[in-house]
Amino acid sequence: MTVTREHVLTALEKVELPDGGTLVSRDLVRALIVDEGAVRFVIEADSPEAAQKLASVRKAAEDAISALQGVNRVSVALTAHGPAAKSDKAAPSLKLGRHPTQQPDKQSVPGVKNIIAVGSGKGGVGKSTVASNLAVALARHGLRVGLLDADIYGPSQPRMMGVDRRPASPDGKSIIPLKAHGVTMISIGLMLKEDDAVIWRGPMLMGALQQLLTQVEWGALDVLIVDMPPGTGDIQLTLCSKFDVRGAIVVSTPQDVALLDARKALRAFHTLKTPVLGLIENMSTFICPKCGHEEHIFGEGGVRLEAEKQGLSFLGELPLSVEVRLAGDGGVPVAATDSPVAKAYERMAARVIESL
Repeated sequence: MTVTREHVLTALEKVELPDGGTLVSRDLVRALIVDEGAVRFVIEADSPEAAQKLASVRKAAEDAISALQGVNRVSVALTAHGPAAKSDKAAPSLKLGRHPTQQPDKQSVPGVKNIIAVGSGKGGVGKSTVASNLAVALARHGLRVGLLDADIYGPSQPRMMGVDRRPASPDGKSIIPLKAHGVTMISIGLMLKEDDAVIWRGPMLMGALQQLLTQVEWGALDVLIVDMPPGTGDIQLTLCSKFDVRGAIVVSTPQDVALLDARKALRAFHTLKTPVLGLIENMSTFICPKCGHEEHIFGEGGVRLEAEKQGLSFLGELPLSVEVRLAGDGGVPVAATDSPVAKAYERMAARVIESL
């Protein structure tokens, strides 16, 4: 029998909660993915305290799904958004996309010690995957971490972080961020339907970024990771010229075509007088899960050589992994798990901490 989403939800309907109801009736199941016998989902509690009480429920849910015919692997994550992110909160009444306000000097974000931009010269190199996993890995190192999805046209962090609630705006001005996997996060994608398109000109983009930085109640953060859109456009210009950015990280594959665009991103950050903390080589190598053969599909060592040529730090190599893709699609970044693949992100996070 081929297991389906409906089979999983039917089984979870039978998993009861300590204070009444079931996982399904109380709407606690998020980011459910069923892929060829592998089942992944998140149990989302209203607060960290509530999450602690659901450890036995997580185990019961895992056992219930494992017992289904056709299921060969189950991954259940338990997370909490905090008391400010309950579903009965109203959606923000403020309007995003206004024109930016003028500031005489570079702004800091209240409570945020370091802003780090994660960028790339072109799309498709895994920049957003690196940003989400880096944020989670930094949080697992004990830092207070925020994640801002500044890819206005293509926000992907809600899916990757397993978050689909709309943030609250109690006064129509401030925005209450959400929490996932130990990271405080916000994305314009949380305020839109998943298939809605943002069709804005430059000033509206710049205004939206300014709002997401200054009107979100980030609280005290050691690091705010900003997931940039690819290229060198309005968002990069606004962030680096208007805000006090501690540094940038550039992501590229070792492929020559990707490196051509990565050099443009490096030049842009140099022009904007933003320090580059280092380069990351993503999709560095692929190891066949069946035979163990290692293949450098996009070339070998290109980003490391570029870092040496530019006199920049090389922050690490990240593998091309089906597990990383499945984890991102399932809303549980691989860095939040105990997978061997997560070790590469842990090492990368340690190097970023050293650079700070």
